[in-house]
Amino acid sequence: MNDIVFTRRSGWIPKVIREDGELKLVLGAGADANHDPRTFTFSITEAHLAVIREDLARHLLLWCAVLPLCDAAGTRGRLDEEAAVALLDPVLLSAPADVDALFQRIPWDRGRLIAHGADIDRLERGQVCAAMRAATETSDGKRAQKYHADRRRTERGTVLGPLDGAILMYTGQYLHGATVPRRIPGAVDPAPLLPEVMRVIATAEQACAGMRIGRDPRRGKRATDKRDWDRMAAAVDAAVRRVHPELVDDAVRTVSFLMCSEAAERSRSAPLEDDEQDAGDRAVSGEREGRTILSFTDDKGLEKRWLPDGPRTATAEFWEFVADRSAADNEVFTLEDEERGEGIQLHFYADSIARITTVNEGVGGSDPEYRVEYSLVDGIGGYRKLVSAFVRGGCAALEPHGSWMSDVAEFERARRRRGTE
Repeated sequence: MNDIVFTRRSGWIPKVIREDGELKLVLGAGADANHDPRTFTFSITEAHLAVIREDLARHLLLWCAVLPLCDAAGTRGRLDEEAAVALLDPVLLSAPADVDALFQRIPWDRGRLIAHGADIDRLERGQVCAAMRAATETSDGKRAQKYHADRRRTERGTVLGPLDGAILMYTGQYLHGATVPRRIPGAVDPAPLLPEVMRVIATAEQACAGMRIGRDPRRGKRATDKRDWDRMAAAVDAAVRRVHPELVDDAVRTVSFLMCSEAAERSRSAPLEDDEQDAGDRAVSGEREGRTILSFTDDKGLEKRWLPDGPRTATAEFWEFVADRSAADNEVFTLEDEERGEGIQLHFYADSIARITTVNEGVGGSDPEYRVEYSLVDGIGGYRKLVSAFVRGGCAALEPHGSWMSDVAEFERARRRRGTE
């Protein structure tokens, strides 16, 4: 039977139990193969218990010295109890200078001490006992995360100034640079840093005013155009560096990331018809009113038909069809006007397009005769222009929007030349 002899308010700090008359230290650390927390125990003496009761700093130092042994045990290994017991006297009963010297030789969990209020400057100088004078039972995990984030930056040669740090706090990227940035004014000291941050944000907003990041249905319903993203990021980056040359790369990048992610989200949230209209190549509402039915097909043989009197435009319907169906093994889509005998075939895997026109319908059982011409396409923006032009005016309307080649060998040479540029 186990009796709890001593515990602190924080449930994670090791506690002392009496098991079959023997004192043991119990701590939770790591996880097993099922991701459940692991618990480790090892024996201590009454002298060790007395220090643990009275001296929070030594208690925390022992904890962070034992944790690497728990990590070494992994998901199913045993704690090296001899090594754990060997730490008791040096950590709990030695003079401060000897404890400091010990911590120069052994692995220990620095972040745990920082979360419990350790003085970071003294820790860095190896004065662990002095660093723990302000230790608290309560833990501040974000303080440790901030410390580790700063260490990672220092290791790659980045030192943040006050404004750099404030910008990262404002965007929520101080601790984790890979998170999607957002605006958090409350995270920044309102005086004097927040006004300085807002001036940087205003510079970025002016730099990308009027720019947009369109969607890229080739990669799904929520995917956005990488080229649009890169253009906006470059514009913001250049402006911010010019107006605020004192900022480090981390701060500049997070501002660019903020502007681009917000623009991308606006595009994703807009109805597809609005997205098409913003692209500048959509026909007016009712673009094919009174004209013919269009059919859309993919490389898997699925077909969808668009009716001129439907509630949505042909371009919007087509790109939604692409977003729903496009995949690594489904990258060829066709838009056809059967009545006119013409269509276009989009080859996303090759950044190319074919326009197909019926030259001879075929009579008496003979096969129809088609004219097929190819052109290279410059990204999703190029595809949008071509699809919108075809919807408005058929194959004839495509003439200004590409260099059309009927010779397949000539087209393949053009593709290879582009691939080497």
